[in-house]
Amino acid sequence: MVAQGVHTDGRLVFTYGTLKRGFSNHYLIQDLIRVGEASFVGSSRTVVCLPLVCGPYRVPFLLNFPGEGERVAGELYAVSPRGLARMDELEGTLRGHYERLPISVAVLGEPHSAEAEVAAEAYYAHPSYAGELWRRSGKRGYKVYSEKEATGYVKRMDRPQDISFLDQIRLFVASPRS
Repeated sequence: MVAQGVHTDGRLVFTYGTLKRGFSNHYLIQDLIRVGEASFVGSSRTVVCLPLVCGPYRVPFLLNFPGEGERVAGELYAVSPRGLARMDELEGTLRGHYERLPISVAVLGEPHSAEAEVAAEAYYAHPSYAGELWRRSGKRGYKVYSEKEATGYVKRMDRPQDISFLDQIRLFVASPRS
């Protein structure tokens, strides 16, 4: 299942946070769609329950702990290899921020129609800090990253530049919950 306009070697990518429509990093998806490197496939949700939590600056993180959390709602895109490289850069996969791994998602159709289950990929919190984020969240996750959960989100350019994002995560998980 690959959306029209994207090369047949495109991959399906499940987005659950700031890459979704209406959020701050969706500009990247819009750019990829404009140049034919991505296509919207549909609204979707994870087949299994997974924790979706917020870290420092209300940044969303999907945690690779199947069976914990909720079935997470998001959007599915078909993305070319060139588009994936741009998404990997944004998500910091080479810097240990996130890792892109397989995920099964259900593509949501019309009301009362069957969900189509597809294999995709998603950006999960890096395992070096995922467990600490889950503990810091009180082992409670969200079903969806909506405007409510995004309240207080700080764009990357507005965060302190003298400390790495990984250090910001470490400080966040070490701080008491408020």
